[in-house]
Parts: sequence; C-alpha cells; structure tokens
Amino acid sequence: MNFLAHLVLAGDNEDLRLGALLGDFVRGNRALEQYPAALRRGIRLHRHIDAFTDELPEVVALRRTFDKPFRRYSGILIDLGLDHELARHWDRYSKVALEQFDRDVRTLLDRRSEYVPERLKRFMAYADRRGLFASYASREEVLHSLRGVGRRLSRPNPLHRADEIWDEFAPRLATAFEPVFAAVQSAVRSWLNTKSTTTGS
Repeated sequence: MNFLAHLVLAGDNEDLRLGALLGDFVRGNRALEQYPAALRRGIRLHRHIDAFTDELPEVVALRRTFDKPFRRYSGILIDLGLDHELARHWDRYSKVALEQFDRDVRTLLDRRSEYVPERLKRFMAYADRRGLFASYASREEVLHSLRGVGRRLSRPNPLHRADEIWDEFAPRLATAFEPVFAAVQSAVRSWLNTKSTTTGS
C-alpha cells in the first residue's frame, strides 16, 4: 500500500493518520521511541498493513505476472497502482471529496509539524507541486511518480519505462483491487480491536 491507501485505512483518527504517513520514514523499533504512544500505534499499523498486503494471494499472484526486469520492482508498481485504483474509485471509500481529503492531510501535518521529519516534509513539498494525492487518479501522474521513485533508487532500474507495461498491468490490478482492499480493511479492523490504544503495542 502507498500513502493514499494508508491514510484511508487509518480512518478519522488523527494519530493513526499521522502514523500512516510516518510509517515510511521511521525505521526500526528504536526510532519509534521518540514518538508518543498514539503515534507509535499508527506507525505499527502502517507496518502491519504492509506486511499483511504483501502476503495476500492476489498480491502474490500479481507479482508473478511481471517479467524481468520489472519483477524485482513489482512491489513498487503494485503499491502505486493500488493508490491509483483507490483514487479512481474514491467515492466508494470516502464521503469526503478527494481534494478536501488532500487539504485535510496538509492541515494535519501543519498542526503536528513537531513530529514531521525532514524527509516527509520534502516529500509533501513535492506532493504539493504535483497535486498529490488527488492526482493519483491520473495514469500519467502515477507513471511520473514511478519515474521519480526510480531516480531515487541507488541501483539502475526500469521504473522509467513503466509506461511500456502499464496498459497490460492495469487491468489485472483493477481486477485485484477490490478484494485486496476489502481484505486489508478487515485486517485493519481486527488489528485495531486487539491492540491497546494507550500503550501503542
């Protein structure tokens, strides 16, 4: 799952939502210690979602459809693709317009800026320039994002050529999206019901 999906899965809880964004920028358990318990819970939820999603049969099957050299980077393609499908079908998953949801995220980050690391601030500056997360509904914006990810990776990769396979990949992703997202929503509800809201465990 990518940023937009994590934010939606966090629900209306501000701490879970902020933790959803922090999840990709806070590595290891020691780094968690600098955050309040409620934010640690959100970061752990982010990690749980990633681990759960990676093991779903539909996602495993999708990864196997990629040929070299894209298979090595299939997780990135699928993550951004899931955000693309979520943005395309936004009204099924939120009563708030995507553009308003986008603005609400910025407001949250401004209000809780003491917890926002520099790397996340830089990403959000980029997101503001590109109109993310609302523009994830656009095929071209997702392809642009994939090229950007490819440039940031340390080793040569084919993500700048994702347009070559996107039209073949997109229908498979569209078919998998609804069952994948429903399974993850159920997993999130179960996780939240079994984890303490006070200890962040």
